[in-house]
Amino acid sequence: MPKELQTRRDYVREYLSYLRVEKGLAKNSIESYERDLAKLTNWAGKNQFDLLELTRRDLREWLIDLAAENLSENSKRRIVSALRGFYKFLQFDGHIKKNPAEDLIAPQKSSYLPKFLNQTDIENLLAVPDISTEIGLRDRAVLELMYACGLRVSEAADLKLSDADVDEGILTCTGKGNKTRRIPMGKSAVEWLKNYLVVRRKKENVEINNIFIGSTGKPINRQTIFKFIKEYAERINLDVSPHTLRHSFATHLIQNRADIRSVQQMLGHADISTTQIYTHITDSHLRKSYEKFHPRARQKSDFKENPDTG
Repeated sequence: MPKELQTRRDYVREYLSYLRVEKGLAKNSIESYERDLAKLTNWAGKNQFDLLELTRRDLREWLIDLAAENLSENSKRRIVSALRGFYKFLQFDGHIKKNPAEDLIAPQKSSYLPKFLNQTDIENLLAVPDISTEIGLRDRAVLELMYACGLRVSEAADLKLSDADVDEGILTCTGKGNKTRRIPMGKSAVEWLKNYLVVRRKKENVEINNIFIGSTGKPINRQTIFKFIKEYAERINLDVSPHTLRHSFATHLIQNRADIRSVQQMLGHADISTTQIYTHITDSHLRKSYEKFHPRARQKSDFKENPDTG
């Protein structure tokens, strides 16, 4: 590897270390930024560009090149965010005088409604795991907790035994930015978690602190959870991702008139505007229900304007 390229990658490592230590960004976010900046570094090296001398025009050309990868809008926004943050860091440390990414425009966030399951689909999904087996019992407990507490898949995988207070029915969860929140678990989730923990504690030589473990005694990861949720969903012809359970959690709370600030706190959203998307979901749901069931929802008025009136 050329010394020049190695030096530039050292700057990237410094920035990633800054994000981890100073900003407290989640591991998944740091890994995404690392991949994005590695692409930029490789592109700069391939074209014999100096990473510290790239201009706004250079960065725009790189973003145009990335368009061939058919990236999602979220990925494009994340890449622009990574560029802004990286060059702001370099400017702050005195490596560059001007931030070339400062006024880069990220794609506008498209308006969409997150997908969620109705109560029947939730119940059907929860019933799929074979609870006569240890793995099936574990998977049922994972599903129950993710839906009951609105957990992200990484949050479920990282849960420790000390995080679950089954007597009080409270779960302590560490989410994005290492921020901790406390969430009520609900009776059903508590009971399934208790059932699983009885079996888990019978395993010999288990010194792992994670709640959810595999057949070898090692903690399960987010990929394992993603895989079995997709498999269970396919068995009952549902198109579901782990995040669908989180969306369903929030949507069902809002539909049942939960206070949006409380939902924000339970989801761990830093900004209330992120939580407000679920009010749009329920508004849409109410509109569809109204139009379907109200006898005059689609009936045109028979009012005729009198031409003789003002």
